Amino acid sequence: MKSGFTKGFTYLLLSLGAVLMLLPFIWMLLTSIKPSYEVMKMPPVWIPSEFKWDNYVEAFEKAPFATYLFNSIVVTVLSTLGELITTILAAYAFSKLKFFGKDILFSVLMATMMIPGEVLLIPNFVTLSNLGWLDRFEALIIPWTASIFSIFLLRQFFLSIPDELHSAARVDGCSNWRFLWEIMVPLAKPALITIILLKAIGSWNAFLWPLIVTNSEHMRTLPVGLTAFTTEAGTNYELLMAASAMIILPMIILFIILQKYIIQGVARAGIKG
Repeated sequence: MKSGFTKGFTYLLLSLGAVLMLLPFIWMLLTSIKPSYEVMKMPPVWIPSEFKWDNYVEAFEKAPFATYLFNSIVVTVLSTLGELITTILAAYAFSKLKFFGKDILFSVLMATMMIPGEVLLIPNFVTLSNLGWLDRFEALIIPWTASIFSIFLLRQFFLSIPDELHSAARVDGCSNWRFLWEIMVPLAKPALITIILLKAIGSWNAFLWPLIVTNSEHMRTLPVGLTAFTTEAGTNYELLMAASAMIILPMIILFIILQKYIIQGVARAGIKG
């Protein structure tokens, strides 16, 4: 009886937490189809008196979202691909190869995770400025083609693969390069999909960095493009919410499709330290 009550209370708390987490998203969707006079009405109006689906069309036409969409796709795909390559190579080196100072180097890399990202904004900006990369795809992509967290996650997954498998492959004449791509990478599919998903979401939603390193409209990404709905005269919240809904929809679909791999990847990564 007590166990059933505890389980029911736990489910109740989880359900309340889920509702609270979903409320902002529900409010965004409802606001995106409200007429302008109901957006800031007090007390707040949850269900609009009329559904203004034209808000989505107007939001798309308000700014060059086709350009923003193209830029976001390019940045997301290339930065994710770059991080995937550097993560696989680094994680394999730190998990299966032996070289002088490996543990010290890995500890130093892990320590850099304690540095707030905001601290690195100015040094990175100055570096890119000296290279002449500002307002170019290089500034949006290259600084984000490596991630210490992703290296750590994949390294832990690689460590769960027995060393005997590596030794047996070497005895059979398999090179490190072939062993990595033909054996390790296929086995690490859940962890790799987790890394891809987290990176894709982060790149797609990035706002501060693209805002800093881009000046022209043709280099803006989707999150930065949302500023088009804020002017000196005020903010068109219904259009802003409509544009925001369109932007996050691809990531929601991607997450729903691949969410099971996140659980598998994180769970397997903690098997061996």
